[in-house]
Amino acid sequence: MRDEQRDYARRSLDKELRFYRMAGREKNPTQELLRRVRQVLGVPVAEVARALKVNRSVIFRLEQSEARGTISMRAMSRVANAMGCKVVYAVIPYDGKTLEEMADRQRWIKLLG
Repeated sequence: MRDEQRDYARRSLDKELRFYRMAGREKNPTQELLRRVRQVLGVPVAEVARALKVNRSVIFRLEQSEARGTISMRAMSRVANAMGCKVVYAVIPYDGKTLEEMADRQRWIKLLG
């Protein structure tokens, strides 16, 4: 990818990731998200289990797995789909800065290094 293309792609991606960066400023923005969404939607565990054709205990284990950070994206998507939702995720810099700012910092480090 050429530098101009990379710069354009980085700026575009920064725009798309704006709301994710804001969410990323929270301490644990997605902790126990499946359980919380299920509860606020009023979807019983039994209904999610029925949609996935599994026992209720499987749903509880999946929610616990998500809270521990060990759930797979596939499993999380399946549970979300059973509740009429979808999973959307992002990769953002730790410090909440944009990718452009991160790239600039890396360029300065190379120049000064």
